Amino acid sequence: MELKQLFKASAIATALVLAGCGGDINISEGDIDNSVTNTTNNNNDAGDGSGSDGGTTDPVSNAPGEASSFLSGEVSDAFGQTVEVRVLSGRLTADDADDQGVITLTNDTVWALEGPVFVGDDKADSVTLAVEEGTVIFGRTGADYLVISRDSKIEAEGTASAPVIMTSFNDVVGDEVGAGQWGGVVILGNGNSTKCPQDGSDCALQVEGAEEGAVFGGNDDTDSSGILKYVVVKYAGFEIAPDNELNGITFGGVGSGTEVDYVQVHSNADDGVEFFGGAVNAKHLVLTGNQDDSVDWDNGYKGKIQYVYVQHAADNSDANRAIEGDGDGGDGLDFSKPMVANMTVIGNTFDTADADSEGLLLRDQTGANLMNFLITGPEAMGECLEMDTDETVQANLSDGDLTMTHSAIACSEPFNSPEGAVDLETWFTGQEGNQLIAFEDRANLGLNPDGTLTSESALLTAGGDASVLLDTFFEANTFVGAVGETDWRQGWAFGFGGGNIDLVQSASGCPAGTTTITPVDGETTTCEISGTVTSDLTLTEGNLYALSGAVFIGGDKENSATLTVEPGVTVYGASGNDYLVVSRDSEIDANGTAESPITFTSRDHVVGGLEAGEAGQWGGMIVLGNGESTKCPQDGTECALQVEGAQEGAVFGGTDNEDSSGTLRYVRVMHGGFEIAPDNELNGITFGGVGSGTTVEYVQVHKNADDGVEFFGGAVNVKYLTLTGIQDDSVDWDNGYEGKLQFVLVKHADDNSDANRAIEGDGDGGDGLAFSNPMVANMTIIGNEFDTANADSEGVLLRDQTNAQLYNFVVTGPAGMGECFEADLSDGDTTLLANMDGTNDPQLTFETSVLACAENVRDSGDFDQTAWFTAQTGNSLLDETATVLDGIYTVDATAATDVSTLDSFFSSVDFIGAVKDADNDWTAGWTVGLE
Repeated sequence: MELKQLFKASAIATALVLAGCGGDINISEGDIDNSVTNTTNNNNDAGDGSGSDGGTTDPVSNAPGEASSFLSGEVSDAFGQTVEVRVLSGRLTADDADDQGVITLTNDTVWALEGPVFVGDDKADSVTLAVEEGTVIFGRTGADYLVISRDSKIEAEGTASAPVIMTSFNDVVGDEVGAGQWGGVVILGNGNSTKCPQDGSDCALQVEGAEEGAVFGGNDDTDSSGILKYVVVKYAGFEIAPDNELNGITFGGVGSGTEVDYVQVHSNADDGVEFFGGAVNAKHLVLTGNQDDSVDWDNGYKGKIQYVYVQHAADNSDANRAIEGDGDGGDGLDFSKPMVANMTVIGNTFDTADADSEGLLLRDQTGANLMNFLITGPEAMGECLEMDTDETVQANLSDGDLTMTHSAIACSEPFNSPEGAVDLETWFTGQEGNQLIAFEDRANLGLNPDGTLTSESALLTAGGDASVLLDTFFEANTFVGAVGETDWRQGWAFGFGGGNIDLVQSASGCPAGTTTITPVDGETTTCEISGTVTSDLTLTEGNLYALSGAVFIGGDKENSATLTVEPGVTVYGASGNDYLVVSRDSEIDANGTAESPITFTSRDHVVGGLEAGEAGQWGGMIVLGNGESTKCPQDGTECALQVEGAQEGAVFGGTDNEDSSGTLRYVRVMHGGFEIAPDNELNGITFGGVGSGTTVEYVQVHKNADDGVEFFGGAVNVKYLTLTGIQDDSVDWDNGYEGKLQFVLVKHADDNSDANRAIEGDGDGGDGLAFSNPMVANMTIIGNEFDTANADSEGVLLRDQTNAQLYNFVVTGPAGMGECFEADLSDGDTTLLANMDGTNDPQLTFETSVLACAENVRDSGDFDQTAWFTAQTGNSLLDETATVLDGIYTVDATAATDVSTLDSFFSSVDFIGAVKDADNDWTAGWTVGLE
C-alpha cells in the first residue's frame, strides 16, 4: 500500500494548462519487452505484489497486461522514481478478470495501450474494466485506443483531487504534446440508432474510427456501459481515413443507464465527444482546444446534457463548431432530439477554407431543446448560430421540436441564415428569455476570461429552470452558461487546477507543473503554465514559458505557493487574456541579474524580436498582498478588494503593510496592458496592497497599453524603476499608498505616440479621512508631444485625497509637451488643498527639483500653485529649451536633498534626477528603449 499511495501523491498534479500542438514520439515494437506475459484469472488486489523495485521487469502475477522494462524505464526517468508500466493489448475477456468479472487498473501502475484494446467481445465474454482514482493510461500512436464492447462496462471513477487521466506518452514523460498523439476512447452500447432496422431486428453498426468489429446499436436506450466520472482525456484523435476518425470519446448507441459526469476532452484532433444514437446523459463536460467539433451528435441521439464548457484553443489554432448536430435518419422520419442546458461557448479566430471557429450548426434531420446558452468569442470568430436548410430542421424551427430559450449571443456574426430559410435572428429573439447582445457591448455580459461570470453579471439570474421547463434530469439553477457561482471545473480539469501529470523534471526540460508545447520560436523548449499553481514552481533557465489564460500563483490565502523565476528566463502571453496573478500569502521570487534579466513579454516579441512588440499584446503582472487600503473597513475587519483588470477573485487588502510578496529584481515587463472594460484595465505591474517586506528593484515596464505600475494601497518600496513608452500613466497610486520610491526614470515614446502622466497620484479614501502619502526621490521625467482631447504627455498630476513627499525631480520635454506639474483642485477636493496650503501636517513637499517645460505649472482652482512650487526649498522653473539633461543623465547643477537622512530606505545622493551620469548608469545592460 505504501508504494500505491506514494505514486498517487506524485503522479496526480493540480497545476495545468490549455496546451498547444506537437509531434509524436514513435517507439518501435522492438522497444517493448514482451518476454513475460500474464493472463492469470486472479483478484487484482490494489496493493499487493508490485515488488520492492516497482516491478519494472518482474510481472505481478495477478495484474493484467504485460510489464515493459523499456516503458517502465522511460516513465521512471521522467518521474524521478521507480514506476511500473504495464502494456495492455488485444482483447481483455473473462479470462483476464477476477471472479466477479472485473479487470482492475490500479493507480500504483501506469498503463499503456498498444493497438486497439477491446474490453470484452461484442455481446460475449463481457467484463468490467475498473479504473481506480488517479490512474494514468496512455497511448503512443494514433493506432492505440480503448474500446468498450457491447454488454461490457468501464467503471472509471476518479475524484476531484485525483481524476483518471487518459493521455499520450509524450504527456507522461514531459515531451512535446499535441492533438492526435494517440487514439481515444470508444464506448459501444445497445441503444437505438436511426441506422438500425426499424423493425426491431438485430443491429450491429460499425463505429467510425475503430477497426472492423467495433459495433453498436440495438433497441435498449436504458442500457448501461458503466461510469465515467472525473475523467480527463488529452491529446487524442486520429484519422484512419477521410471522414473516419477517432474522437476523444465516442459514444455508440450508449444508453441512459451509463453515468457520465465531470469529463474533459482536451486538444483532440477530431471531435471532443460524439454521440451516435443512444440516449446517454452527461453533466459537467469540459471541452477545450479541440480541433473539430466539440460536441457532435447524429443517428437519432436523444440524450440530455447539462453544464458544458467549450473553449477553442487560446492560441487561435485549429477549431470548428462547438456543436454539430445531425440526425442522419435511415428512413427520413426519425431524427435526433437531445436536450442541452447551461452551455458556454468561447470561440477563437481560426479560419481556413475548410473550417473555422463557430458556435452551433444544426444540420439534417435534427431537433433539439436548448436552454441557458452563452455563445461569444473574438471579432474574427465565425457565425455563432446556423441551421441547415434540410426540410426536417426547417420544420423543427417552427413546430417546437427545435427551441432555444434563456440564452445570450454576443458575436460579430451572430447568425447565418441561408436564403429561403427561417430567419434565425427573428427566430432567436422571438423565444423566451433570449438576449442578442451587440458585439461591441459584449463587456456587458459580465464574463471573466476563464468563462466564469462576475458577481455583478446579469446572466447569473437570466436563466430558465431546466428542471421544470425541460426534464427532471436537469438541476435547477438561474444562470446562463456553464458556470454559475461555483466553478465546478476547478481542481480536476486540465487548465483549471488539475488533470496534469506531475513530473519531477520532464524529459524535455520543462519543470513539474508545466507542460511542453510546440517551441514558439521553432527551436527553444517551450513550457506552458495555466490555471492555479498550488505548489512551489521554478521556471528554469533555458526554456521559454507561455502563460495560458489567467495564471494564479496560489489561491487567495490558501494553497499558497512560491513562483521562482531563474535569471534569464522569458515568460510570455499571447493575448490580453494571458496574465500572471500572485495571490495573497503567495510569493514571486524573480531574481534576475543585469547580465541575465528576467523578461515578461508578448508572444509577438518572442517570435518577431523587439520591433514586433507593441503595447497591449498580452495582459501583465498582478501582485496582491495584505497591506492597508483606504477602501478596507477602518475597524480592522476582514478585507478583500477586487483588483482592477483581473477576473473576479483576484483580491487584496488587509492590515499588514509589512507583508512580503517576494522579490522582483532585474525584471522587465514589456508589451502588456489590456482593457477588460472601460476603466478596468491591466497595468504592466499592479501592486494591490503589497507590503514593504517585498523587494522591488531594477524593474522596467516598457510599452504598456495602460499604466506602467500602479499601487493600490500598501507600502511596497521600489528602487531603480524604468518606465518607457507607457501609453497611460507611468506611475499611478491610490487607495492610501504609503511606499517609497527612488531612482525612477520615465521616458515617453520617442515617436510621440500615446502617453499620459508620468505620475498620477490619488488617495481614493473610503471615508475622506485617510489619504495616500508616498515619498519619491530622484525621478527624471522626459515627455513627448502626444496630445489629444482625452490625454497628452504630462509630468506630475496630484488629485483627490493624496499627499506626497517629492525630492530631486527633473521634469522636462519638448515644446509640445503638456504641463510639468498640476495639483487638480478643480473638483473642490479639500484634502489635497489642505496638504498644500498649510492646514494639514505633514505638508505636501516638492523640493530641490527642476521643471523645464513650455507650461511648467497648471493652476487649477484658486490656489496659486506656481507660487507654492517656487517657495519650496531649492526649486526652479526653466523654459523648455534649458539644458537639464544629456540624454537620460542629469546636467543640471541643482543641489540635491540627501534623502538618506529622511528615511533609511533611501540612498545618499548628491544629484537630482534618476541617473547621475554614464559612470553611474544603473540602466545600462538590461533595459530597452533608452537608445
